Amino acid sequence: MKFLIVGAGAVGAYMGALMARAGYDVTLHARGPHLKAMQEKGVRVISADDDFVARPRLVADLKDAGLMDVVFLCVKAHGLPPLAGQLAPVLGPETAVVSTQNGIPWWYFQSESGPLAGTRLERVDPGGAVSTAIEARRVVGSLIYFSTEISEPGVVKHNEGNRISLGEPDGSRSERIRKIADALIASGLRAPVTAHLRNEIWVKILGNVAFNPISALTGATLAQMLSNPDTTSLIRNIMQETEQLTEKLGVKMQVSIEQRMAGAAKVGEHKTSMLQDLEAGRPLELEAIVGAVLEVGERVGMAMPHTRSVYACAKLLAERRGAGAQKS
Repeated sequence: MKFLIVGAGAVGAYMGALMARAGYDVTLHARGPHLKAMQEKGVRVISADDDFVARPRLVADLKDAGLMDVVFLCVKAHGLPPLAGQLAPVLGPETAVVSTQNGIPWWYFQSESGPLAGTRLERVDPGGAVSTAIEARRVVGSLIYFSTEISEPGVVKHNEGNRISLGEPDGSRSERIRKIADALIASGLRAPVTAHLRNEIWVKILGNVAFNPISALTGATLAQMLSNPDTTSLIRNIMQETEQLTEKLGVKMQVSIEQRMAGAAKVGEHKTSMLQDLEAGRPLELEAIVGAVLEVGERVGMAMPHTRSVYACAKLLAERRGAGAQKS
């Protein structure tokens, strides 16, 4: 099988390096100083118990990649709309496209049978740019549960975790998803295949929709947010609004709010990805993680005042700091 990782930043380069080391035919798509460094020296991965260099194939233009069997989209949600139209040269008749984005993915309601079946979310798929370019039948969903960062161009630091959950949008256990999981497992990752990825997406959102924007507004770690009674109350209110929304969608949450908060507290002095992006001056995943949740709420008649208030403040902060979120 031929694998392509589009947007080989911290997450994509890490996955690509592992797969290349394991002997898979993998191509990384990247740009700028990071690409140049990888071309000259390979991809170096540094973790607590490992330090290695891999040399996967690299391309700056997707037209040079060729047809692929599996495409991993490792760009953040706000980077997908301008990129999606460039994927045509790598998509063969049976090419699978694996989404890795946080928040509500663009494909979520495409094959859903619930109350919003067929709904396109403008916050993550403006004008249908993504869903038009990537047919629903190609999509394999995933959730990333590891932390990586680019310490310098061409060098990826692996901080923690090694799991990527995979799931077909319809919950089936297809042959293609088994083959993708087998390749990731052979490369050193945990890659469970779940029939309930939609539920798992909402469990992750339950935390992200509260912790991410509040951390951006306050500069606080998970432990700091949860040690303050006022922010703890706000977090719980946002989570309750999100839980009520999932009930309207017919989604059964796998964990309680208290369990989700306790799990975050155990992580300790950790900066959310949104806070890290804000500090680095990068665009925020605000629309996919929070804006899309509010859009779903609007479509089912929920006001979600706590979520909306925090979203409005985080969006203004991002704009004033020059790390503007994707425009809604």
